[in-house]
Amino acid sequence: MANGQWFPADWPDRIRALADGTLEPVVPRRAATVMLLKDTDGGPVVHMLRRRASMAFAGGAYAYPGGGVDPRDDDRHVRWAGPTRAWWAERLGVDEAGAQAIVCAAVRETYEEAGVLLAGPAADSVVGDTTGADWEADRAALVARETSFAEFLDRRGLVLRSDLLGAWTRWITPEFEPRRYDTWFFVAALPKGQRTRNASTEADRTVWIRPADAAAAYDDGELLMMPPTIATLRQLTSCATAAEAVAGAAARDLTPVLARARLDDGEVVLTWPGHDEFTRHIPTGGAPA
Repeated sequence: MANGQWFPADWPDRIRALADGTLEPVVPRRAATVMLLKDTDGGPVVHMLRRRASMAFAGGAYAYPGGGVDPRDDDRHVRWAGPTRAWWAERLGVDEAGAQAIVCAAVRETYEEAGVLLAGPAADSVVGDTTGADWEADRAALVARETSFAEFLDRRGLVLRSDLLGAWTRWITPEFEPRRYDTWFFVAALPKGQRTRNASTEADRTVWIRPADAAAAYDDGELLMMPPTIATLRQLTSCATAAEAVAGAAARDLTPVLARARLDDGEVVLTWPGHDEFTRHIPTGGAPA
């Protein structure tokens, strides 16, 4: 493998099955992931985690904190700061209930997997240190789905800071994958007074790394990543500060990126529109080239 692109061994067979009509695509589940940034003397760095090798999906790959939407977060009032739910609905291309659930998922997953909470007691504040025993008990309850994020915020009297998030891009897992996600990628700056930690049971390592360094390690085959991860890292390299990335997100196109597979002269051609570097040619009965 010339670079660190994650490519499951069963993809060629599944792509052929999709092409010949014997594979029915799975409906993708809505999800959110957050590229958490902080400024350093050498420029902004991004928080990444390495998925455990035992994970069924993308084991060993580097990614950002993220996960699926909890449907319990779309029908309960959440104390909200920043752009309105209507604004987020238009921005994300969903209805208002869906927008609330997606933004809640982004904030919840960042708390669950990195210990960072984008919420505060008021619309202009953010909680401080979240590493105490009581916070950890709440985080564990969220991970176990014993409580919803909306319930957690309500009980603690917290306001969700949607203004601290910027919607960056949207990728949908290819139709031939058995596990599919319709994922919105967000950017956010690490709030003052908070620090990250490896709070995820799905990760065996976390790092703060410059996007350009992570991309170079991918190019050298040292870091394994899925296409959306390396694509967003390359996009982040042009940002001089975390604040610049968050502010610039508002102008970004959120048209979903969905891989396409086609049969062409005896081979399967796999492409991601707008991202030529991920194109793969798969000969009939062979491995990807």
